[in-house]
Amino acid sequence: MPYSAIGPIAVFLPETVEDNQYLAQQFPKWDMELIYARTGIRRRHIATPEQCASDLGVAAAEQLFQQYQIDRDSIDFLLFCTQSPDYIIPTTACIMQHRLGLRRSVGALDFNLGCSGFVYGLALADGLIRGGSARRVLLITAETYSRYIDPTDRSLRTIFGDGAAATLVEASQEPSIGPFVFGTDGSGADTLLVCGGGARRAEQAIQPRKRKRWPSSLFMDGPELVKFTLEVVPEMIDRLLTLTGWQRSQVDMYLMHQPTTFLLHQLREKLQMDDQDVPEDLEEYGNTVSSTLPILVRDLRNCRRLAPGKRTLLLGFGVGLSWAGCAWIETWQAQQQEALDSQTAKQAA
Repeated sequence: MPYSAIGPIAVFLPETVEDNQYLAQQFPKWDMELIYARTGIRRRHIATPEQCASDLGVAAAEQLFQQYQIDRDSIDFLLFCTQSPDYIIPTTACIMQHRLGLRRSVGALDFNLGCSGFVYGLALADGLIRGGSARRVLLITAETYSRYIDPTDRSLRTIFGDGAAATLVEASQEPSIGPFVFGTDGSGADTLLVCGGGARRAEQAIQPRKRKRWPSSLFMDGPELVKFTLEVVPEMIDRLLTLTGWQRSQVDMYLMHQPTTFLLHQLREKLQMDDQDVPEDLEEYGNTVSSTLPILVRDLRNCRRLAPGKRTLLLGFGVGLSWAGCAWIETWQAQQQEALDSQTAKQAA
């Protein structure tokens, strides 16, 4: 039975950038220094009105194919994680299959998850590969939360950014991904939700847990999400360590979803860890929801902090309420990154 491994990752970010200086000019009463101190975010990439999540995802996948010389005919399955699909019907992944020129014999599937979505996607890809249904899975995460945020909403506009990541998950002879753990608490659906837009009638719809202060269709109860995260993440880590048999000292890094600096700091304090144990990588991107983890992995590879043999835990948590984690040993070869760097340097010259 084959195992699965995380291969190369490509990231696509919209050209439009909103930095803190721009927001300060637009809203002089916003204390951007204080906001930066709590969020750790200086700039966010924002999709244009013409750009949808599929556009960002297709661009990331095309970049993956080109940079790493991946034959698109070798893809057996396309998984697309988003909470801002192009349409209710049809499945966005089906449209992306056609746009990417993938074989008609591939599988294509949307799944609606947010901050835990990348780990869920790895679990789905791992199952397809171990079950013999695929050898190469293209996992795309893409989000355009900006669609749901009113321009005057200080609480959300300063946090969320748009973006996409394309990750190749492929068959391997050596185990490197898993075990997985999951968690769900639908009673917390009212802490982070888009009010309206689905089939549920307005008078029957879930209502935000607290009074809405902003006109955005997206509602977020920050304090409740902090409380939830501080409760479930330590338990998730303990479950994974028990399943793997690893000691905490044997884990090189805990790679977590990137919500805000404040929340990551709270987690580090509770877990008695530092920024070497729990890297932070949201200053240039903002919270890109399901793409924060693949962006983090891509950046850690680029700066050589991730090398073959490194032991990590991948941890996603948030909207749903949903959480998921897995053990992961890096196997992607350093020489592949060196070849990419050489190619990039030649293109720049």
